[in-house]
Amino acid sequence: MAIEHLLTGRLSGHPLALAARAMRQPRIAALGADVLRTDLGMTGLAELIEGNERLEPSASPRPGRPPREGAESLESPAAPSWAPTCQALTNAFVAGRTTPERVLEYVFSEADRLAQRQPLLGCLWTRDEVGAREAARASSQRYARGRPRGPLDGVPVLVKEELAVRGLPRRLGHELPSPAPMQHDATLVARLREAGAIVVGQTAMTELGMSPIGVNPNRPALRNPHHVERAAGGSSTGAGIAAAVGLTPISIGADGGGSIRIPAAVCGVFGLKPSFGRVTRKGDAFTGSLNHLGPLGPSTRDLAVFLDAVASPDPGDPLSLAAPTPQPGMFERAIRRSVSGLRVGVDAKEWRDADTSIATAGEQALKALERAGATLVDITIPLAPSALPIGALTIAAETYACYNHAFERQRDAFGLDVQAFMLMVGQLSAREYLWAQTLRERLRVQVARSFGDVDALALPSTAKTGLPLASTDDRTGRLDAQGVRAMCRFTFLANLTGLPAGTVPIGLDADGLPMGLQIVGDAWDEPTVLALMAELERSGAARVLRPPHHVDLLG
Repeated sequence: MAIEHLLTGRLSGHPLALAARAMRQPRIAALGADVLRTDLGMTGLAELIEGNERLEPSASPRPGRPPREGAESLESPAAPSWAPTCQALTNAFVAGRTTPERVLEYVFSEADRLAQRQPLLGCLWTRDEVGAREAARASSQRYARGRPRGPLDGVPVLVKEELAVRGLPRRLGHELPSPAPMQHDATLVARLREAGAIVVGQTAMTELGMSPIGVNPNRPALRNPHHVERAAGGSSTGAGIAAAVGLTPISIGADGGGSIRIPAAVCGVFGLKPSFGRVTRKGDAFTGSLNHLGPLGPSTRDLAVFLDAVASPDPGDPLSLAAPTPQPGMFERAIRRSVSGLRVGVDAKEWRDADTSIATAGEQALKALERAGATLVDITIPLAPSALPIGALTIAAETYACYNHAFERQRDAFGLDVQAFMLMVGQLSAREYLWAQTLRERLRVQVARSFGDVDALALPSTAKTGLPLASTDDRTGRLDAQGVRAMCRFTFLANLTGLPAGTVPIGLDADGLPMGLQIVGDAWDEPTVLALMAELERSGAARVLRPPHHVDLLG
């Protein structure tokens, strides 16, 4: 086996099995780690340090300037007529055209239909039929009395399987940790229930959240709803599919290196990673310094009403206590803000790494912001090209630290791609992690300085659209550093800085695959991100297109 070729191409099936077995020898694992360092750009981090390894880390986002203000004088963007948005459903409930109970039963039946397709679109992995039906019955009664709780009452919601849902196991694309049912909801889930939302069940994710491509041998062979021979992105794979086909208006994802924005972009929907700490992580199986929880959906408004329901400090999550308490309805009001006068930073060097089709579509979308009165500003963030290797090293080391104990005890229970990954990452050094964190803090400073002059940054969401898949990927997983680079090239910057970042769908490429434009905001400034996303939606530059296989909850 040629170890030097392990990560330079797609590795799955029998070659991946050979690689995973060979890397149980420390000498081979060390060679594999060298390839990993080279292919993801980690080898250049030492040169950037220049001998200064001083580390003064901070988890809280670093603001570049005081929060922006803006008048909410515009109409909310018109949502796509085919998509079941929160507003479309609640309007139908108020008018008596349907009930939360009827919609829930249709969600269950359509989830079954999608799961029977080949290739699969079965994004609902586990379901809480008893609890969801009880909640839907109570919601229907509230509507009958004319007393709904708000914009989420009766709305079906799906949750990524790493979050605790009372009565369901909490998994990580795997059977570890224990598959015993959880006794309590994650705080985010509890807040959604308080708002009247119907928690239907959990969506499938990639194993340990490590594949941004969207493959997991422990889960059904999920596919891109727009092109079933292509991947749906990860690690919130099921959430991206559910949002794209219209199974629910809101799907909850988690994002440690792009895992909300990547599936949202390649499946053609809206997605938002809030500021670090804006949404509590209590009840999330993941720890570490990069992971955020947030929504995917068919419109900007769906993301905003989600934030209004769940985004406030939580004493159970110390990392959330630095977040300012938002005013009631603040995020939904933000989508009616004008973008006139906003300055949007564009780093031309960054855009060169995206496929031409994505760069061209992104340029056209940014022109729509200019027509609405925004100004595009040329900027340069020197460390932006290094965000991928800094982020990849950080998340790899933190994942290894969290799960190595389970891996050592039950190595063969993991997918072959995760086995190979863990064995290689075990060869990385503490000093390399220190380099990454030192450069991470420098990147945070550079980005904060940029926000002294601009209100937001515009980047591609991914460098390529949904990647081609092979049948062996589904059986064994897939080791593919180039695929990781294609998906994560532009996403780690917002995770490393903790800044809010959203993605909007900006059309299809020549193969019929969705493309995404990413908007990154200053610390705690989700309103500006939402305002820019909403303007792109209002202008028609961003819109959710109906895939060949979709769900019409109001049909």
